[in-house]
Amino acid sequence: MSQKHEAPSPDRDRLNLQADCANCFGLCCVALPFAASADFAVDKGAGQPCTNLQADFRCGIHAGLREQGFPGCTVFDCFGAGQKVSQVTFDGQDWRQAPRTARRMFEVFPVMRQLHELLWYLTEALALPPARPIHSELRRALNDTERLTLSSAESLAETDVAALRSDVNALLLRTSELVRAGVPGRKKNHRGADLIGARLQGADLRGANLRGAYLIAADLKNADLRAADLIGADFRDADVSGADLTGSIFLTQAQLNAAKGDAATKLPPTLTRPTHW
Repeated sequence: MSQKHEAPSPDRDRLNLQADCANCFGLCCVALPFAASADFAVDKGAGQPCTNLQADFRCGIHAGLREQGFPGCTVFDCFGAGQKVSQVTFDGQDWRQAPRTARRMFEVFPVMRQLHELLWYLTEALALPPARPIHSELRRALNDTERLTLSSAESLAETDVAALRSDVNALLLRTSELVRAGVPGRKKNHRGADLIGARLQGADLRGANLRGAYLIAADLKNADLRAADLIGADFRDADVSGADLTGSIFLTQAQLNAAKGDAATKLPPTLTRPTHW
C-alpha cells in the first residue's frame, strides 16, 4: 500500500517512540507468543489473541496484571511500534475488520518493534553532547531507520533487521565510549557478565560497561550508575532502591519496569517511576 508520510525530524519528541495503546490494535496481545512461566500464567501462540483481549483491543485485566500472573505484560514496551503498524503501515485497518491483513500485520509488528527500539537509542545518542563527533553518522542512521518504518508492509517483512542492528550497535558502542570517557578513573567492564543475585549495594559503577549484563535479582541498592552503559542489561527483580541512574546510557522504561525500586531511586528525565515501586 502506498505511503505518503514524511519522516519527522530526528530532533522530534520521544513521545513518538512511546506506546499509545489507544491507537493500537492490541498487537502485542496477539502477534507475540508467550509460555506459561513466572511471567505469564498461560501459554499463547503467535497470532493467537490473548483471552484477556477485549473487543476494543484493550486488556480486560490491565489493572491487575501482576496479581493475576502476567507480570511479563507489565514490562513489555513496543517503543511506539504498535500504533505505527496500526495507523501508518495499515492505514487504520484493524485485523478483525479486515482479516486478510492479520497475518502480515502480526509478521510486521516484531520487525517494527525492533526498528523503533533502535530509533529510541539513536535519539538518545543524538542528545548526548560527548557523542557530538559522530552526530552526523547517528543522524544518518536515524533517518535511514525512520524511512524503513514508513515503508510498505511487504518491505518491512523483508527487512534484514540483524544487519541493521549490527550497524547501529557499532555507532551506539562508539557513543558509549565517548560518554564514559568523561568519567574519571578506571571504569568497570561487566559487559555480558553473569551478575545474577550479585551483591552490589552502594557500588561505584559510574561509567561502567554493563551492556547485556545479567543483573537478575541483583542488589543494587544505593549504587551509583551514572554514565553507565545499560543497553540490554537484564534488570528483572534487580533492587535499585536509592540507586542513582541519572545520566545512565541507553536505559529503557522496560528495564525499569522489570526492576524493584523506591521513591529514592534517581531516574533519567526521559523515564518514569513504575507504579508498582
